[in-house]
Amino acid sequence: MTKDRHCPLVNLHASSPNAMRLNRLMRMSRRDTLMTGMAGMGVLAVGTAVAADPTTSTDPELERFMTVSARLTDRASLDPRIGHALYERILQSGPERKAQLSKLAALLESGTYENASAFAKAAEQADPVFKDVIHDIMTGWYRGVADGKVVVYRSALMFDVTKDAIYPKTYASGGPFYWTTQPPEVDKPTGAPALSPSKFDVEPT
Repeated sequence: MTKDRHCPLVNLHASSPNAMRLNRLMRMSRRDTLMTGMAGMGVLAVGTAVAADPTTSTDPELERFMTVSARLTDRASLDPRIGHALYERILQSGPERKAQLSKLAALLESGTYENASAFAKAAEQADPVFKDVIHDIMTGWYRGVADGKVVVYRSALMFDVTKDAIYPKTYASGGPFYWTTQPPEVDKPTGAPALSPSKFDVEPT
């Protein structure tokens, strides 16, 4: 003898196609709300991480480096992110660089210099070693290279003069063996260098 099985009543209204679609949409809405909340928490976490980023923290020596860089480049402002990267890389060029950068900043703070040339001349007269320090700073900002490593390329100041017309290229724009032809003549520069002559080092390509 078989037992009667209990069969639950089926709500035909709730199981209609429209109701099923509505239930599915409501489930998706709840899921989207949950995901939005989690995304918001992620944004807050990222914001906290950015706030704790050492590049945004106040470092007195980094600020002094930026002040010296602004004077040497004769610019009102420089990118602090690039400055932080250059500063850290220049420090790795030798254990004496940090103290030399600090002394160079102290020299700038102790006097009034109308332009980069005047400050560079005074720095070399105060201590010949400052010439190498200035070379490191200028090479970093204009070429984007510090301690033999490329720190920045497209934002290097050497491209700043023509940034409104020409983008820095990563490929040769001439034809085959274009480098074998004689380059056009250019006028000899008339400006006087601020620092004494230095040995020219040909870098490997």
